[in-house]
Amino acid sequence: MEIGEEPTNPSKVQELQAALHAKAKGSPGFRFYTLYDKIYREDVLWQAFWHCRVNDGAAGVDQQVFLEILDYGVRQWLDELAEELRTKQYRPQAVRRVYIPKPDGKQRSLGIPTIKDRVVQTAALLMLEPIFEADLQPEQYAYRPGRSALDAVQEVHRLVCYGHREVVDADLSGYFDSIPHAELMQCVARRISDKAMLHLIKMWLEAPVEETDERGRKQRSTRNKDTGRGAPQGAPLSPLLANLYMRRFVLGWKTLGHERRFAAKIVNYADDFVILCRGTAEDAMTVMRDMMAKLKLTVNDAKTKLCHLPEESFDFLGYTIGPYWSWKQRRMVLSTRPSRKAVQRLQAKISEVTGHHRTLLDADYVVMQLNRTLKGWANYFCRGPVSTAYRNVDLHVRHRLRQWLTHKHKQSGQGTAQFPNEYLYGQLGLIQLTTGRNASRVRNA
Repeated sequence: MEIGEEPTNPSKVQELQAALHAKAKGSPGFRFYTLYDKIYREDVLWQAFWHCRVNDGAAGVDQQVFLEILDYGVRQWLDELAEELRTKQYRPQAVRRVYIPKPDGKQRSLGIPTIKDRVVQTAALLMLEPIFEADLQPEQYAYRPGRSALDAVQEVHRLVCYGHREVVDADLSGYFDSIPHAELMQCVARRISDKAMLHLIKMWLEAPVEETDERGRKQRSTRNKDTGRGAPQGAPLSPLLANLYMRRFVLGWKTLGHERRFAAKIVNYADDFVILCRGTAEDAMTVMRDMMAKLKLTVNDAKTKLCHLPEESFDFLGYTIGPYWSWKQRRMVLSTRPSRKAVQRLQAKISEVTGHHRTLLDADYVVMQLNRTLKGWANYFCRGPVSTAYRNVDLHVRHRLRQWLTHKHKQSGQGTAQFPNEYLYGQLGLIQLTTGRNASRVRNA
């Protein structure tokens, strides 16, 4: 096996996962009591290391990077880690907190565990995911095999087209940071009775957080442990734990009879969800707020609202869902289309790629970055009438690229004459969303 590459025979791990899933699916009340010893199996740790290696990512508080592990020797590093786990000497290190900008100008906190902690969490995830995947509800679409955000958007569109036209467009305040540990561990313990595994998960939840202030000073806090809340976004296990706790709400909505009483369906993706109703949205919103309070979660009043179709529209996972004039059908239809915010975010990214501070770069390299950005965006925003959004993006890309080229070559004017469309799309190979021109080049880039 080449160091750092995917294990050549992961079938044993897959067989174990399949067995765990089959048992969980076939026995909904079964509790798994021997899992901890599986996470330090050689094949499981190799698989976990490869997953982390592929995802790469920034260093944690210890500043260790993958190249150091490769130089040290992956096998020796994993053998030592396995021994730590076997003897129960393993202790998680602090999580490095960074902040990434949100579209509304605010910042989202992101937790970066060390590579060692990421590998152990991924090994645990390999064992836990098949078990809890059997329990997650069909209304939940995030972080699950064979499901995607586009599937969630498609389901919302299907429901509004079939009469669920009163919508509770809900938003939770800091969901990942608010998940209560005691209740979350109850969700885990409903299926897992292995005390060592439960202790491991609790240690991860209570790990201290380290962040660097504006003066470069490092500060550590034990907020999660002190408050008994939070599952840091960015850790490999956090998405599963977030799904597991949201399951309480989704399952409770159905078992308490609210789905039937309000003819109200939930579609959930991570901390985003909508409730689609048949004329009972106000009552559904009231009940939802009450349930979230009991779950110790906070509804964001400023962003949670009612939407009445077909008069109004709402945004979900980057798409606007609502009325749209179809020239083909000569009438108003309910459609999904890229939201204005999604287009604006893409345009901002394009402006960053073509900033004046990057004029020392080669034009082919900049166009390659633009193409990858455009292709990735168009692969997701491909549903419904997209031509208007695509046209606006194409206009912005041409304008920004011409500005970049004129600045690079120290020319004046808008650059339309010096750098016509034929040059941008032909010689430079820029893709055009409205025609899909040069899309094959992007796939191979």
